Amino acid sequence: MEEGDGTGTFTDETWAIWEPLIETVRPKGKTPPHDLRRTIAAIFWRHENGAKWRSIPAELGPWWRAAQLFIRWAKLGVWERLLALVREQQGVALGMTFLDGTNIRAHHKAAGAPKKGALSKSETIVKHLAALAAAMAQKSA
Repeated sequence: MEEGDGTGTFTDETWAIWEPLIETVRPKGKTPPHDLRRTIAAIFWRHENGAKWRSIPAELGPWWRAAQLFIRWAKLGVWERLLALVREQQGVALGMTFLDGTNIRAHHKAAGAPKKGALSKSETIVKHLAALAAAMAQKSA
C-alpha cells in the first residue's frame, strides 16, 4: 500500500483493485466524497498504526474528513459490506492470518465494560481491510 514515503498512500495498482469494490458498497449521495482515494488511505493508515485521528499525516488530507467518513460509513454498515465483498471476490488467498504476540494486562475492574457497538466492530473490520491492502501492496511490489 505504501509508495515509499511511509504515509500509506495507495499505489495505482492497489487502488485499481480497491476502487471498484469501494464504489460498489459506498452510499450514493448527491455529492461524491472529496478525494476518496486519499481519505480511504488515511482511514487505513490510522487503523494500521493505531494512532489517534489527529495524528494522520497531512499528506493524507484533513484528519476530520477521514474520521467523519469512517464514522458515517460505520453507522451505515459500509465496512461490513466491503469486507464481505472482499472475502467473496478475493477469498482467503490474500493471506488473512493474523498473529499478535501482544500481551496487555488490564486492571481487574476493567472487565465487563459495555462495548461501543457498531464503531468498535467497524474498527476491527477496517484494521482487517488495511492489513489486506498492505498485503496486496507487498504482492504487487
